[in-house]
Amino acid sequence: MNNVSDKTQVFVAGHLGMAGSAVVRHLERDSLVDIITRGRDELDLANQAQVQKFFAETQVDQIYIAAAKVGGIHANNTYPAEFIFENMMIEANIIHAAFLNNIKKILFLGSSCIYPKLAPQPMAEEALLTGALEPTNEPYAIAKIAGIKLCESYNRQYGLSHGIDYRSVMPTNLFGPGDNYHPEDSHVIPALIQRFHEAKVNNATEVAVWGSGLPRREFLYVDDMAAACIHVMNLDSASHSKITSPMLSHLNVGYGDDLSIKELAELLARTIGFKGIITLDPSKPDGAPRKLLDSGKVRSTGWKPMVSIEKGLQLAYADFLNSESGINPQDAT
Repeated sequence: MNNVSDKTQVFVAGHLGMAGSAVVRHLERDSLVDIITRGRDELDLANQAQVQKFFAETQVDQIYIAAAKVGGIHANNTYPAEFIFENMMIEANIIHAAFLNNIKKILFLGSSCIYPKLAPQPMAEEALLTGALEPTNEPYAIAKIAGIKLCESYNRQYGLSHGIDYRSVMPTNLFGPGDNYHPEDSHVIPALIQRFHEAKVNNATEVAVWGSGLPRREFLYVDDMAAACIHVMNLDSASHSKITSPMLSHLNVGYGDDLSIKELAELLARTIGFKGIITLDPSKPDGAPRKLLDSGKVRSTGWKPMVSIEKGLQLAYADFLNSESGINPQDAT
């Protein structure tokens, strides 16, 4: 591959998704970066031959793997085969083809669901593989664990000989611009935004929330996650090695506090302006009782979230309204 630019050539896999588009927004601020993207109609990341051909023909210096099949409890329960197969194929194809084409730097985005259902709270990186996973999203979690171990295994075997440096971050539950508002396949915040908004517009007196309302969740505004990803990617090797080890290399990226689903629903109702009653449906699955990350390692390197949950929900609702009206949302940071 011939150098076509003095700028760093950065491929963002999954640039149209919520996480990937946030990474692109932040990279666009760097005049020394050229961003490379491909839509699914141009590059099927689950197709090994297409991925290999792309990297053989394209100069790439860094890769952010934000491409994934994602969804909430309903989607994970309904399509387990698709969640494990597609996610494993995407990450395996990209990481192996990157190695074959001498690409030195990768940042893989995982998920906090990699941790055991009953892991001690807050969950430290060391909790990985210490217990059974939450059954409702086990296939997705296993695929993400495989992504971490792919990065680690290539580092262990080829790090010294080939100079590769593949890193992983595990974000907590994300929300913000570009979220998925599908009524069945969305995560809890976009699902509740849509539900409360429709209730407000239709003057409904009641909104039902899935589950008991007791599980606690941590949420991070997606642009804070993107800033963390770029921070970790560009962290010098000595600083990164100081807080990781060869077989425990992933870093948690969280907000640092959590709230119950009931508290989240009440906060969203106020944000959206719904004045009715919130009811709980305990016949629906709760998922894990609590998911709070210990993000002390990445915070020790200088990153911290900048957007409060309250402000983030306001920005998320504004993005929802823009998407409903067909207006392109502005960068929300």
